[in-house]
Amino acid sequence: MIETAQKSSRVQLAAILLIASVSLAAAYVLYYLARDGGVWATTNHGEFVQPPVTLADLGVVDDQGNSLLTGANWWLWVVISKQCGAECKTAVHRLRQLHVLLNKDASRIRRALVTPRALAPPAILEDYPNMRHLGLTGGLEDGIYIVDPLGNLVFFYPYADAGRPLLDDIKRLLKISQIG
Repeated sequence: MIETAQKSSRVQLAAILLIASVSLAAAYVLYYLARDGGVWATTNHGEFVQPPVTLADLGVVDDQGNSLLTGANWWLWVVISKQCGAECKTAVHRLRQLHVLLNKDASRIRRALVTPRALAPPAILEDYPNMRHLGLTGGLEDGIYIVDPLGNLVFFYPYADAGRPLLDDIKRLLKISQIG
């Protein structure tokens, strides 16, 4: 009778240790998969701006020379290094359409065409009166950027991704954001 009780308690102890070991091993596997972007990769469509860049790093100013450091709004930037070609014009037009599609969140977003400071404001801005022109001293790759209200560049998109991928990401950011 004592041997049966000891055998039963050993089986129970072995079962408890096995369950604990399996759950610990599973936790390690899930951690390393998530860390390497395996099963749970990010759901954003844009590329994170790496290394992190802020407005202060870029020396961004408006047409009057006022520094643009932080504010209460998110920004969608179309960045060009020379002239606004066909891709740039399409991206500017799509940003206006995306801004309309944001509905109630549209007031949380501002749009800007960003050029080097030496470049004059492009003529396309005459067709888009609600789009601002900003100049910068730092260099950025041509494309579209999402900038948060704290002045951090968050995502980068090539001009071709100025449609649904950008809309999905900005809606998700606005939904979870407690700022701007």
